[in-house]
Amino acid sequence: MGALSKRAAGAALINANIGLFACPICQQAMDVYDQGRLTCTTNHSFDIAKQGYVNMLTHSAASKYSKDLFESRKTIIESGLYDPLEEKIAELIGQAKTVLDTGCGEGSHLARIMSQIGGIGVGIDIAKEGIVTAARHYPEQIWCVGDLAKSPFAKDSFDVILNILSPANYEEFKRLLTASGCVVKVVPQSGYLQQLRAQLYADSAQETYSNEQTVERFRESFSHVSVERLTYTVPLSSILVPALREMTPMGWHKAQQEEVNVSEITIDVDILVGRV
Repeated sequence: MGALSKRAAGAALINANIGLFACPICQQAMDVYDQGRLTCTTNHSFDIAKQGYVNMLTHSAASKYSKDLFESRKTIIESGLYDPLEEKIAELIGQAKTVLDTGCGEGSHLARIMSQIGGIGVGIDIAKEGIVTAARHYPEQIWCVGDLAKSPFAKDSFDVILNILSPANYEEFKRLLTASGCVVKVVPQSGYLQQLRAQLYADSAQETYSNEQTVERFRESFSHVSVERLTYTVPLSSILVPALREMTPMGWHKAQQEEVNVSEITIDVDILVGRV
């Protein structure tokens, strides 16, 4: 027998973890049918794409993020720039069996973290372009186009929810967590990508950054919170500068031909861990 198609392989992986899913329309339980559809008990149906991901959006959604942005993000993450961050997250979450990455983009962070800890990872993003890229490159995890405001997941399903440099939905996070689960949120600190910011935002208010309000809101949302700062600076090959610029909103307002010279880059983030 030949290898499974990507659709069949994705359907099999979803089916093996079907308890994680609930219909985003009626919240009923779901099943996989014909290796191509995810259907609830009241017959709401969502197609599993040929690339192996499932689209569970209940409304149209325009994304400002392009395929090129997600490919650039993958290039930067696979260069090792975020290795210390991913290793720290893997250390914090230990042997979690179910991990949801919210705003996962093209899935590189989740795939690399899950390769260190095992278990099953599920990535969700409203941007179809990101999920298509994730499914193409990381078929070992489950990928879902969706919106947590109309959640396609069952209550009490995930041991860990990752929220890496992405907007949050804390009430939904708390609904989805298991009793002993935690949310790991990564937010920029003042030195994050400071070399790039210094050139693209020179002499403007955006040259500096504060995450104080974001951290305070996280503290208000969870009963038990820890905050750990991670800061490091590494050399950056000139070949990677265009990709770094492409993947961050900092570069979008500048003409692409405008020269940016960065030989090293700083990752400076707070890692917030919250428990209900």
